[in-house]
Amino acid sequence: MLKIFIPSLSVSVVTLFAVFMWGGFAALFLALVLVVLEVTLSFDNAIINAKVLAKMSAKWQQRFLTWGILIAVFGTRLVLPLCIVSAAAMLSPFAMLAIAFDDPKQYAALLETVRPAIGAFGGSFLLMVALKYFFNEAKSVHWILAVERHFARWGRIEAIEIALALVLLLGFSFALPELGATILSAGIIGIILFILIEGLAGSFDVETQGIARNGIVLFLYLNVLDSAFSLDGVVGAFALTAQLPIIAAGLGVGALFVRTFTVYLVRQKTLQTLLYLEHGAHWAILGLAGSMFAGLIAHVPEVVTGGIGLVFIALAYVSSRRRVVGIR
Repeated sequence: MLKIFIPSLSVSVVTLFAVFMWGGFAALFLALVLVVLEVTLSFDNAIINAKVLAKMSAKWQQRFLTWGILIAVFGTRLVLPLCIVSAAAMLSPFAMLAIAFDDPKQYAALLETVRPAIGAFGGSFLLMVALKYFFNEAKSVHWILAVERHFARWGRIEAIEIALALVLLLGFSFALPELGATILSAGIIGIILFILIEGLAGSFDVETQGIARNGIVLFLYLNVLDSAFSLDGVVGAFALTAQLPIIAAGLGVGALFVRTFTVYLVRQKTLQTLLYLEHGAHWAILGLAGSMFAGLIAHVPEVVTGGIGLVFIALAYVSSRRRVVGIR
């Protein structure tokens, strides 16, 4: 089963070798650091993606690795930040692309100015993902029982997750009046995007209408989710280097590993055995959303953001293994 990693490993080795030939050991080291950063920040994303990917056909799972990785590398990690910075600086994407290659430090500085918008958008979207999971009154399996049981009861209140997200955005907009309009607009866009994608995904009944028919909707959902997870990491990458080729290579290799690991989880049916792993991933998402919101006030180191996710997933894994042993 580990042979699924061979193509990804081959692409990764070729990519990193190209980085070495282009920039030497210094460039290779930075690319490897970015690989670790991407994997650390996106490990919980792999678990959430695996749950969605299990509803898709083998063809769409393969497209998640092929088409999806192109979207992840060029779309989320290059084109999307470029468009966001272009809109904020009121310059054309082509002019911004020229700045990115001719003056990477200026591009990094411009990208830093849109961090509040990225934080509000990503934080709101991920908050909705986590709250939608916990505020589900039909959810019967709980990991942190004392908390999750009450969350499930709160789910009886219609659209409570939307109300809480909006209240949080209002609070930050009042606390940071100079960023109020940015926080509200970006955050509301994140909430609306989540609602639209959830609505589209929910409009297809997998059991009665077929997996292939809703494959495109779930595919889009996974890539939007990946964008929400990755945007903050893209901004953080510029703290290490302003060279776009190194950033694209490092984050791209990391994203490829995470996506391959996601397919591996699905085919091994890991989530069916380790029941609390999904819970831990959603707690990690809640922590990531919190760190993105906290980033509106003060800089949150990427090691803290990634560490939160790893701790929750590690604890959930241990709890799941204990449950399996207990059942046996």
